[in-house]
Amino acid sequence: MAHKPTSRSAGSDRSRTTPGRAAAVAQLLHHECSVLLELYRKKESFTKDLTVADGHLVSVPPQSSQLDDRDKLWRLHSALLQCRSLLERAAAREEEEFGSGKKGEYETQRNTVKDRLSYLIDSTGELLRAADGKTVSTPDLGVEVKSLFELKLWVYRVFHEVEYWAKTASTTLQELSVSATEAKPRARIPRTRSARSARR
Repeated sequence: MAHKPTSRSAGSDRSRTTPGRAAAVAQLLHHECSVLLELYRKKESFTKDLTVADGHLVSVPPQSSQLDDRDKLWRLHSALLQCRSLLERAAAREEEEFGSGKKGEYETQRNTVKDRLSYLIDSTGELLRAADGKTVSTPDLGVEVKSLFELKLWVYRVFHEVEYWAKTASTTLQELSVSATEAKPRARIPRTRSARSARR
């Protein structure tokens, strides 16, 4: 008979998510995004100096030093949700326009990035709930392209956006990890009685 996790064990699993561990996931995602971009450039014969349009595809409030930890998590979680929506739409459009049914290294890496991104979203969502913050819904991010080449550039821009937010997530979560460590009270070390006082 399969063991069903109790609510107690499920709660303990959620409590294991820390900013430090989530930051490690974000670092890995950033590396995997770099690999995906390299594979896409090779696939489409793009050069490394190809520039993407200014501005971001993701829409969140601007970064500010006045944001508290909960607001930083909310901003990050919202951005990552939008990244996943963009990534899913990019994959769907590619399959629609260029799909051949073959699954090569590029397609495998794209799925790896999506899975890692989803894991990071789950982690930041747990951290946000632990901070008494409300999770957010994913807005509808439409895309309008007039040619196949514009579509390829848009997909490239999406991958850059995911890479950017993976790096931002790593930095933000590392800062939150340091902040959480500094906020913990230090354990007091009990004084030991000296040998002289012990003999009295």
